[in-house]
Amino acid sequence: MRNLITDVAGLKVGHATDLALASGVTAILFDAPAVASVDVRGGGPGTRETDLLAPDETVGAIHAITLSGGSAFGLDAAGGVMAALAERGIGYPVGAAIVPIVPGAVLFDLINGGDKNWGRFSPYRDLGYAAAMAAGLDVPLGTVGAGTGATTVNLKGGLGSASMVAASGHTVGAIVAVNACGATNLGEEGHFWAAPFEKGGEFGGLGLPSPLPPLPERPALKGLPPGANTTIALVATDAVLTKAQCKRLAVMAHDGYAHAIWPVHTPLDGDTIFAAATGLRPLADPIFDLALIGDAIVRTLARACARAVYEATALPQSGTLPAWRDQWPGHWQA
Repeated sequence: MRNLITDVAGLKVGHATDLALASGVTAILFDAPAVASVDVRGGGPGTRETDLLAPDETVGAIHAITLSGGSAFGLDAAGGVMAALAERGIGYPVGAAIVPIVPGAVLFDLINGGDKNWGRFSPYRDLGYAAAMAAGLDVPLGTVGAGTGATTVNLKGGLGSASMVAASGHTVGAIVAVNACGATNLGEEGHFWAAPFEKGGEFGGLGLPSPLPPLPERPALKGLPPGANTTIALVATDAVLTKAQCKRLAVMAHDGYAHAIWPVHTPLDGDTIFAAATGLRPLADPIFDLALIGDAIVRTLARACARAVYEATALPQSGTLPAWRDQWPGHWQA
């Protein structure tokens, strides 16, 4: 187990990172069409091809998921992923055409210090293509891909991933770009809200502070307009699931956000979670196994959110937010 979403058999992940742009793209490619759905809880989402993921829509499976920076410009990234797949003959045949199905979601990183003067066309289509071509089983974390330009209210955000085996025996994984209006940390010593779910010191092994500090009457929030913050994720399992069952997992997965980020799902966020099943391991019980997979996904996504911030490095531009490892270097474990 790599403690990455690629521990779920049947998918690969690639990043394209541009530090001068202070943005990037992450592409998740499925070895075979995967059943998927989505659940959006934030007030300012940016998404593509999400309607077809509803349980009652005709398209039954997808070929890839794209997570991107760039706000609405980043929706172009899915076109680059589509191009990479179509070149390989991957997609649904429609007459002589091949049509890959690539839903996606974006986060806002347009005012983080990077050079966004890209001219007539944004670079995100090319970044999407590069991310798809780089897809593999090893997944760098932190300031990479869709997490390159991400921030939280007080620290550099980033790209995180985690995995585990559910009590049902199914493998689950999560990959997330944390660009939250709120915070992943509490107290003064770098403790993570997700501490109860941590495995093996994967984000510092600090646990929760004792005693727990009182919550402020007014939470710290980024002073940006609606839609300027978004945490976007894919959770996945090797189970055989329907779109309706994937929808339920996407709904449950938002509890992972709630355990890792405070506050979350605000009108200033566009929080979105895709859920996908690669269909390699049947359920023994369609109700209880699904509940056990959902429980594992909540835990795994919370851990992935903390790892995103823990693994991040500060952007090279001046005046940008510090990384967690810069604030608490004594607790950083390479």
